[in-house]
Amino acid sequence: MSVNDDRAEPARRGAPAEDDFELTGSLRAAADAGRIDWDALTTRARIAMTKAYAPYSGYPVGAAAELDTGTVVSGCNVENASYGVGLCAECTLVGQLRMSGGGRIAAFVCVDGSGELITPCGRCRQLLHEFAAETMYVRTARGVITMDELLPQAFGPNDLGVGDHADPGPRTD
Repeated sequence: MSVNDDRAEPARRGAPAEDDFELTGSLRAAADAGRIDWDALTTRARIAMTKAYAPYSGYPVGAAAELDTGTVVSGCNVENASYGVGLCAECTLVGQLRMSGGGRIAAFVCVDGSGELITPCGRCRQLLHEFAAETMYVRTARGVITMDELLPQAFGPNDLGVGDHADPGPRTD
């Protein structure tokens, strides 16, 4: 089920209303996605995009995510003269996620050099899946969808016998 962006409410208004507890399945997911401040998250992605290093493609990209802890992380693409070693914005975002103490991505948005919403490439969908909260929302040009809708039947840690790999957070040694 997609959630229309027009339904977005201010970010995390606090405790859910009593009638929220009666919602189940995709209706509950839609209500949860409505608690994300998508405009603020998109602004953070646009700011990140201005820091991109894209001299070869001329295609700067910025990304931002709200973690399940409430922390917001962002990233930008970083190209390299050896094209294959460039980093997508999602890569640097996940690096910031790890450097800032870990967590799971609850909401994600990505923009191009014009600040328009874009959808992550296949490689980045896989990367985001690795760090997704149980339900992760992605803002696209067509509206807000779940990560499961963006990457159905995803390959992940469970397929490698790692199970629901708990994020241990940063190393302290």
